[in-house]
Amino acid sequence: MNQSTAERTDVKAAPPARRPVLSRIAAATGPATGAIAGIVILTVILALTQPVFLTWGNITNLVGANSVTLVLALGATFVLLAGGLDLSIVAASAATGMVFGLMLQSGADALPAIAVTLLAGLVFGLLNGVLTSYARIPFLVVTLGTASLFASIALLLNDGKTINVFDFPGFAFVNDFVLGQAFGIPFILMFDIVLVVITAVVLRYTKFGRGIYAVGSNAEAARLNGINVRLTTMLVYVIVGFTAALASLVQVGRLAGAAPTFDATLLLTVIAAVLIGGTAYTGGEGGVGGTVLGVLFLGVIQNGLTLTSVSSFWRGAVNGIVLILAVALGVARQYGWLRFGRKGR
Repeated sequence: MNQSTAERTDVKAAPPARRPVLSRIAAATGPATGAIAGIVILTVILALTQPVFLTWGNITNLVGANSVTLVLALGATFVLLAGGLDLSIVAASAATGMVFGLMLQSGADALPAIAVTLLAGLVFGLLNGVLTSYARIPFLVVTLGTASLFASIALLLNDGKTINVFDFPGFAFVNDFVLGQAFGIPFILMFDIVLVVITAVVLRYTKFGRGIYAVGSNAEAARLNGINVRLTTMLVYVIVGFTAALASLVQVGRLAGAAPTFDATLLLTVIAAVLIGGTAYTGGEGGVGGTVLGVLFLGVIQNGLTLTSVSSFWRGAVNGIVLILAVALGVARQYGWLRFGRKGR
């Protein structure tokens, strides 16, 4: 062994630099880091200032109050991952809720009424999907137009009046399911968990789910790889319509009435929840876990406002600010401006 070889042998490789703690946490939690941090901070603050916050009664109330948002947000996750957006989801939910109310009013049993309601949601979603994917009309134009259409349908079905379904025989099943419990655990929590698991499995482990990510990342590349981009795009809107109908059933079950209008801030809340959870507004990035965290984050905020007796009029303002911040963080991630421990580009 010559001298130069010995010199090279004696030189030890420098140990890899340890990444900052924040960088390691961000890498582990991904795009949902902000939502997780927000939940932890708010939980600590509310637990210290509002003793009722961590009680089981308040937790079950938090779950029930945000179930409609969660169901709608899961549907919105599909379409956002595919690079689209559905502005009609809340209007479709109101219209399908009115369909359910009219079915119960006519004397229908719960299961046929539920089936017709879900079918109506599928039809609404199919309309959006066909116009967007096959007629090639921009999704913003389509869903803005159908939002107005569905809202009008909801009003026309019963002359703009709410249908009180409490006394109808078919309502008992839905009411018991939405508000009932088993061993102290709300049925609606079990329903939410099952729906989240199904959604996660579809997106992560099926060819269709992988196709959604591919279409959202690069539709042309997805097409060249054999993915039917038009069919995939159409189906995500059909799924949105289905979840809109599911959410309407939960809403009617909670309120014992089918109303032709929903909370004006609900659409903003749904979109904000998905984006806060790390789903990219450009598509192709994100997932169900982040959406659940986004819904929980906004739910904790609203619950905190209620417990601290802050006016409900602040709800829309808070959601709007959070939505802007979520999109801003998404843009920062996309362009590399948010990299803990690194310099941005």
